[in-house]
Amino acid sequence: MIRVLIVDDQRLVRAGLRMLCEATDDIEVVGEASNGLDAVRLVAECSPDVILMDLRMPGLDGIAATRQIASSHPAVKVLVLTTFDDDDHFYPALAAGAAGFLVKDTDPAELLNAIRRTAAGDTIFTPVLLRRLVDRALDTAPPDERSSTSVALTGREREVLTLVGEGLGNQEIAARLYIGVTTVKTHVANLMEKTGCDNRVRLAVFAHTRL
Repeated sequence: MIRVLIVDDQRLVRAGLRMLCEATDDIEVVGEASNGLDAVRLVAECSPDVILMDLRMPGLDGIAATRQIASSHPAVKVLVLTTFDDDDHFYPALAAGAAGFLVKDTDPAELLNAIRRTAAGDTIFTPVLLRRLVDRALDTAPPDERSSTSVALTGREREVLTLVGEGLGNQEIAARLYIGVTTVKTHVANLMEKTGCDNRVRLAVFAHTRL
């Protein structure tokens, strides 16, 4: 069971998210908070696996709350769910330690899948946001990091790397390639070791720069 904490200053939003989550068999809402201060407090009390975090809230905002939670409870994953997907919110949330970033008009089924992927250790972005991350990384990368390099990859590893670059999660890659999720996780771990990428976003950037 995936334990979820909902953090949003709007009651209707919290109620809708609770109803969505509780309609599943594998997601349990263990708490709600209307501001960042309550979110930080409830993390210690409720021990969530994933936090759905709004950004604009009174008092302690979502970015500051994410920073505190990532520092004191690194095993807890923060999935930002916000109305605002501009760079002024996107990059600070990532820098604070968010594990993913979605906008509130995300399809409900996609949101549930994102919660599951976040709990499993995936980094979650919409394809548009991932593309912005990749473009920014390409713009700021030194020339030698944008050039081709010799990394010995198997054919299957190249397929997995390409799909990581498209923003697909482990389950989606498994379905696309007709292999098990555990096998995908093994390939991703091997790819990170071979490429020196320490997270999925850097691996996606590598896919766009080296394939």
